[in-house]
Amino acid sequence: MTEPFAAAFAEGDPATLAAGCLAQLPDAGRGATLGILYVSEPAAPVLSYIVQELAKGSGIAAWVGGVGLGVCGAGREVYETPAAAVLTARLPADGFRLFGATADPAADLPKAHARWIESATPTLALVHGDPRCPDLTRATVDAAAASGAFLVGGLVSHRFPKPLLAGGAGDLGKSGLAGVMLAPDIAVATGLSQGCVPIGPVRRIDEARDNLVMAIDGRPALQVFYDDIGPEMAKDPRRLGGVIFAGLPVSGSDTGDYLVRNLMAIDPRHGWIVLGAEVAPGDHILFCRRDPDSARTDLQRMLRQLKARLPGSPKAGVYVSCIARGAALFGDPGVESGLIRSELGDFPLVGFFANGEISRDRLYGHTGVLTLFT
Repeated sequence: MTEPFAAAFAEGDPATLAAGCLAQLPDAGRGATLGILYVSEPAAPVLSYIVQELAKGSGIAAWVGGVGLGVCGAGREVYETPAAAVLTARLPADGFRLFGATADPAADLPKAHARWIESATPTLALVHGDPRCPDLTRATVDAAAASGAFLVGGLVSHRFPKPLLAGGAGDLGKSGLAGVMLAPDIAVATGLSQGCVPIGPVRRIDEARDNLVMAIDGRPALQVFYDDIGPEMAKDPRRLGGVIFAGLPVSGSDTGDYLVRNLMAIDPRHGWIVLGAEVAPGDHILFCRRDPDSARTDLQRMLRQLKARLPGSPKAGVYVSCIARGAALFGDPGVESGLIRSELGDFPLVGFFANGEISRDRLYGHTGVLTLFT
C-alpha cells in the first residue's frame, strides 16, 4: 500500500460484499493492520463470513465495527439493501488496541489492557455500543474513565444477536461496548454537529421525578413547554412527535452543548411532560426543534472549525450520523458526506447510521460525529 488509508464500499448480494470491497482496495489492503467495517442490517446475518473473507483477502487480523441501521461510503447511503463499508489503516502494531464487548468497562478494560493503557496513554477510542446494554450511559462514562480516551462512535442495531465487532470473524459481541483505542502518535481530530435547534431559553426544572417533569421556572411544565414552542404548534399536540424535543444542557460546556432527548408524552390534566431521560430538580432544560436547514448550517460550522484545526488535508475519516438524519432529515441521500467533501476535500470516508451517537463520554441523539485521521 502506498497510502496509509483506503476505503471501499459494496452493495448487493451479501455473499459478494467482501470480494467487492477487496477489489477496490489497493493490493487488496495488503500492509494494513486495522480494518473498520460497517454493514447494513440486511447484511448482518453474514457479518462473520464477511469478516472472514476480508481478513483472508487482506491479511488484516484486527477488525472493528458492527451492524449499522444504515451505512455510508463513496458518497452513498444504504439502508434497506445489503451493503458494507470498509476503511483500512496501516498503523503501528503498538499504536492501537482492540477491546471486545463489555457491559462493565470499569472492570474489564483494566483487567485486560491495563499495561497497554498505562504505556500508550490512548487519546481517542472509536467505540460501538449495543442498545441492549443494561446501563449504556454508565458503560460509556466508565469506558472513557478506564481508558483515559476521548470516545467517538455510536450505537449499532439492536435487531441481531451479536452486532458488535472487535477482532476477527469469531469476535462478535453484544450488550455492551466494543471498540479500538488509539495511541497519541496516531493523529486525529473530531467534531460534533447538532441536528436540532433551540426554540426557547435555557430553563430550570423545579419539580421532577425520574423522567416526569412537573414544574419549570415556577410554573407547570406543560405551560412553559407550550409557551416556548408557540401557539401554532401547541394547538395540535399530535404534530409534535419527531419534531419537538427536549435539550438537556451539558454542565460545564463552553460551547452551549446539549443532549437531545425525546418528548415521550404530555399530561394536560396535571400540566406535566414526560421525557426520554431521567432528570432531577435543579437540572436545566431547553426545548428544540428538528430542522434540516439548521442541521445543515451547524454541520457546515463544525466542518469549518475542524478544518481550521487540521495541519493539512485529512488522510481518512469515520462519520457516525443519527438514523433520524441522513435522507430522513435532508430529503436526499448523501447530503452530509457531500458537505464533508465540499469543505474538506476527497479522502477515504466511511460511516454508519446509529441508534445514538457517542462523543467524549456522552450519549447524544440527532447528531453527527466526524472523526478524522490527520
